[in-house]
Amino acid sequence: MSLHDEVELLRTIPLFANIEPSKLKLLAFTSERLTFRQGQDLCRQGDMGDAAFIIIDGEADVLVENGGKLTSVAKAGKHSVVGEIAILCDVPRTATVRALSDVTVLRISKELFFRLVREFPSMGLAIMRELAARLDRTTSQLTRALGRITE
Repeated sequence: MSLHDEVELLRTIPLFANIEPSKLKLLAFTSERLTFRQGQDLCRQGDMGDAAFIIIDGEADVLVENGGKLTSVAKAGKHSVVGEIAILCDVPRTATVRALSDVTVLRISKELFFRLVREFPSMGLAIMRELAARLDRTTSQLTRALGRITE
């Protein structure tokens, strides 16, 4: 994939939709392109976060450990951003992200991610919207699960 192709890919991701093309080119150029084989972890719950990942191709499972058992809480596919909570909140990774197939990602360092958020307030707003949507889904799942337990 060429630099131009990576810029075009970034433009399709809502998080980066309002960033000017020259900044997207810088993002694509300074990001690291990685491939994870099926079964490999992109990141592990409890590790300190130093980067976020944009999935270019493939699918990953978002797993949370509870009592020594990993439970799938979400799937992440093409154009998904994963690993951003740890760098935004400066906390250990809240989940393990494991490749369900071969997965190609752009790895964005914490420093670059924050630079983009500072320069493009619309990106910060998009992040807040995405995190709020995730919280809403999680709250709905928790409510349903608690309803089943109390029945």
